[in-house]
Amino acid sequence: MAALEVEFKKFLGRGSFGSVSLFQYKGRQDGYVAVKTSDDEHAKALYREFQILSEFKGCSRIVQCYGNRVQKRYYEDGYVEYKIPMEYASGGSLRDFTDRFKDRKLPEPLIKEFTRMLLEGLAIIHRHGYVHCDLKPENILVFPTCVYKNGERRWFYELKISDFGLSKRDGDNKWWEPRHPFAGTPIYMSPESVSHGETGKGLDLWSLGCVVLEMYTGKSPWSHRENDDLEDLKKCLKKCYAPLIPNDLPCDAKLFIMTCFAFEPDERKDALTLLRHSFLRGDVNKITKLQVNQKIDNPKDFVLKLEKIRQMLSEIRSIR
Repeated sequence: MAALEVEFKKFLGRGSFGSVSLFQYKGRQDGYVAVKTSDDEHAKALYREFQILSEFKGCSRIVQCYGNRVQKRYYEDGYVEYKIPMEYASGGSLRDFTDRFKDRKLPEPLIKEFTRMLLEGLAIIHRHGYVHCDLKPENILVFPTCVYKNGERRWFYELKISDFGLSKRDGDNKWWEPRHPFAGTPIYMSPESVSHGETGKGLDLWSLGCVVLEMYTGKSPWSHRENDDLEDLKKCLKKCYAPLIPNDLPCDAKLFIMTCFAFEPDERKDALTLLRHSFLRGDVNKITKLQVNQKIDNPKDFVLKLEKIRQMLSEIRSIR
């Protein structure tokens, strides 16, 4: 780290494969960098994450890593540290961000904007053939920007997806073994991933539904159940249960979350299709068009009506 001319500021947090600390470039007031550190045991996961992040250079919805290699630091006792410098999110994680709101519930316009940003990120990830496998508030970073307009200060927020340590290639199940039957965090995992270790893009869309639900309710998915351990979740999912969607949510929001919670992965659509959902209609996806390089045409009216009917029928069948 001496070659980077930075100094340690504070410890930011610890994850499954290492810790993250904040450093500041010497002589600069605004030059911050987050450094992710792992030991020998978790070095392989860190190298893999660096390799994946290197494929997303310049993608504004994916946290950026710096440099062209994983850095090593050797100590006299033989201990080795592995480090990758990354973007620093001064707003913390989405979990930290929601903690600042009453009952941890976000305003609906902000939820829609955040959902759009996450879908843009997932569209890019899936286009590159990856599945994130651990989308949750702790792995979503918030980048605030302050703008002065007409003498007033206004804050804008950008979301970026981080922590690719558990990411897999779409459809890859070679990693599966009885001791590790799923890839991510159980309460955000889809039925097929918890039960069979499947890692398709539908897993990320189920997790997105959990995150959107949490932004509305301020509570984690499955919080309505007394027991949310893995075995209990498996029983719920086998019975075709999904996290409870409150009746007081707006209709379009419920329909969007229900699409994410479809038990057949293909019925969850894909990130690009969900960007056209009525829940987000009216948003202009300029970033997605540029980065995903795929034009999104407006469907014909009768197709929209048929889709609306299908969603309404799905809602009726899901009443319990």
